[in-house]
Amino acid sequence: MSPIVSIQTLHKSYDDGFEALKGVSLEIEEGEILALLGPNGAGKTTLISTVCGITTATSGTVTVGGHDIIKDFRAARSLIGLVPQEINLEPFEKVINTVRFSRGLYGKPRDDAAIEKVLRSLSLWDKKDARIHALSGGMKRRVLIAKALAHDPRVLFLDEPTAGVDVELRRDMWDVVADLKASGVTIILTTHYIEEAEAIADRVGVIAKGELLLVEKKTKLMKRMGQKQLEVQLAEKIDAVPASLRSDAVTLSEDGCTLIYTYDTKRERTGITKLLSQVADAGLVLRDLSTRQSSLEDIFVTLVREDAA
Repeated sequence: MSPIVSIQTLHKSYDDGFEALKGVSLEIEEGEILALLGPNGAGKTTLISTVCGITTATSGTVTVGGHDIIKDFRAARSLIGLVPQEINLEPFEKVINTVRFSRGLYGKPRDDAAIEKVLRSLSLWDKKDARIHALSGGMKRRVLIAKALAHDPRVLFLDEPTAGVDVELRRDMWDVVADLKASGVTIILTTHYIEEAEAIADRVGVIAKGELLLVEKKTKLMKRMGQKQLEVQLAEKIDAVPASLRSDAVTLSEDGCTLIYTYDTKRERTGITKLLSQVADAGLVLRDLSTRQSSLEDIFVTLVREDAA
């Protein structure tokens, strides 16, 4: 099956010589959620803006639904919904009129049933006659999504969709995204919140300094690069790791009460049995044991740090 979005060797340079994108290639399958992670200035927003036709690439090609975004702009753009970072809404307009207007911009005929469906899906129907300025920040974000969905796009770009939104509303937004995916919408989101990507993405892309470092299925990435840690809580505080336990894999917590052993889950032997035997031989008394899996944030930080090296 052909990807719904195909990006090939995309470059974007500015007059001052700054390269925002350095040959980015990426294919996005229909119906998936792809999370783009990267620090500020990595090129996330530039990439989205280029695909959406807001910024013109220096070179490279992009197709959406088989339509070239330059040669067949109208057809490509009709398939795309964009939720920008900034809340750029007319403050004194009603919610329902704001969303209707967006549908009309794409030449779609008035369809009150379709608008109602979108507003209900985003828990906005009871706010349909409210003025934008009277809404909370989270509700304004939902209106932005409603505007982007008003013309029935097949691909939805979410640029930092939960920036400035409290934790409860952020989780509500995750549910909204999951519902959109279930309805067949392909979703590409940029985010600074690693837990957001970990919670809802199918695949994760990491971008830094205009280069795409990797794109991989979230579960496969975490399995391939993730490590586990065994935390050995001691009955008494120690000042340093005993000489018999010293290795790159064993560290001591700041409070001196926990030995932390990092191991690779893919190895045939984890070394845990040997470690516990060495702990006993060193005369240390265990209080408790626990394990911890590396998070997506750990992996992200490692990748970006390696790229900066």
